[in-house]
Amino acid sequence: MHETLRPVLVEAPVDRPSGPGWPESVAGVAAYGMLYAAVALFLRHAVLSDTMAGLIGFVLSAVMGLGAFAVAALLRIRRLAPFGLRRVSGRSLLAAVGFGVVAYVLATIASLLYQAVAGDHQNVQGGYQAAAAGGLLWYLATAVAGFVATPIGEELIFRGVLANALGRYGAWVSVLASATVFALVHGLNPVLPVAFVVGVINALLLRRTGSVWPGIVVHGVNNALAMSVPVVLALASG
Repeated sequence: MHETLRPVLVEAPVDRPSGPGWPESVAGVAAYGMLYAAVALFLRHAVLSDTMAGLIGFVLSAVMGLGAFAVAALLRIRRLAPFGLRRVSGRSLLAAVGFGVVAYVLATIASLLYQAVAGDHQNVQGGYQAAAAGGLLWYLATAVAGFVATPIGEELIFRGVLANALGRYGAWVSVLASATVFALVHGLNPVLPVAFVVGVINALLLRRTGSVWPGIVVHGVNNALAMSVPVVLALASG
């Protein structure tokens, strides 16, 4: 008896990029822009108290970042490590807490300088601060949305995707360009220099560690201080 030889179909390995490039950057930023427009339209027409608007604003900020990152990550690569979602040492995370405090101080100085030069004193974070000052439950909800979820979403898209993709053009292009885009999406207001300072520090940490986690910690500490310091000062003066 002769066995019939049947061709064996061997699935060719999928050749995926080793890291994000222009397709991921364009798709991620475009998705972020569309989500941003939808969120802005919703908040403009929604009838919400300052406290509720602040909390929802943080939640939607997290959704924008995570949604845009998902679009970029699923486009071609479909793995997390190339976007900087890598394990990092506890020492690096502990150092990131200190960098977060430094970022807050430098960002506050930069914002005050911007206000002095531009004469722009609008408080665009009033809703966020109102949510943090709304009581213990409101503060805890704000902490989850604003100190944890929002930093994760924004760092994944602006550092994990954009800064990593720009890394092929050199360190300073990656750091300054990604920080500039991050600052501009916050609008022309006193938060712009804050976002730029945080963006520069976090892009440098990404290049140093290869991970987005230290930047997420820095971002979270900065947000926590920015929301908590006004609440503490108001309680102390009251």
